[in-house]
Amino acid sequence: MRSDLVDHVMTVFGAVVRGLVYSMLALPAILVVASSFTSSDTMSFPPTGLSLRWYKKAFDSEVFMSALWTSTYVAVLVSIIALAIGFAAAFAINRFSFRGKMFLQGLAFSPLIVPAVVLGIGLLQLFAWLDLTQTIYPLLLGHLVLAIPYVVRTVLASLSLHDQMLEQAAMNLRATPVQVIRRITLPLILPGLLSAAIFAFVTSFGNVTVSAFLTYGGNVTLPVQIFTYVNTSYDPVAAAVSTLMIIVTLAVILTVERLIGAERLA
Repeated sequence: MRSDLVDHVMTVFGAVVRGLVYSMLALPAILVVASSFTSSDTMSFPPTGLSLRWYKKAFDSEVFMSALWTSTYVAVLVSIIALAIGFAAAFAINRFSFRGKMFLQGLAFSPLIVPAVVLGIGLLQLFAWLDLTQTIYPLLLGHLVLAIPYVVRTVLASLSLHDQMLEQAAMNLRATPVQVIRRITLPLILPGLLSAAIFAFVTSFGNVTVSAFLTYGGNVTLPVQIFTYVNTSYDPVAAAVSTLMIIVTLAVILTVERLIGAERLA
């Protein structure tokens, strides 16, 4: 009886602690979303009245809509390319033994320890030397460098967890390596691939530091545009645009969750 009481108390305590942690993590986003509905001319919490005029202003703003399109376009490209490169690297690291394997693994994870400012400046100098600063390539490459480590780490975990005996059985039945990867490996690690794609998309879509150095042809990403806007204005349109970013990110996550389920994704 006493043991059951202790277990019940610990369960309740754990639930309270988790609730507090989740609340602290969500509080900044909640404040931003609430501030975006204010009728005041400046951001304030709690909002003084309710209004959607800042969303209308955001959608009417060609600058913000162009930045939203740029961020979405780049993030989708980064997700696709990073997934292809990350899967190839993770598969090679997990399945084969070769000279330079540890170097490849270290190279894949090295962007995680390089400060984003240093990475942005280095890429800016590189592409300035190549005379490509007015193209999308610097921004795309910068986001790829940031996203690939998360893709490799996620895919590596998925490859390590699934049963390789299924692949060996398929090869014993005369399946080619390409057929094994396409019909056995990829379906088995699909949740991991989708998780990796989400990581890549969110990493690219929300990046500010590297994007600030690598904008091209007057086109900027949405986070950079918001950061620039709040330096000169304090009206709630920045909160409205930030809320749109949150909605886009949640939409991507919820879509994947609906397709494969939260448990398989985890």
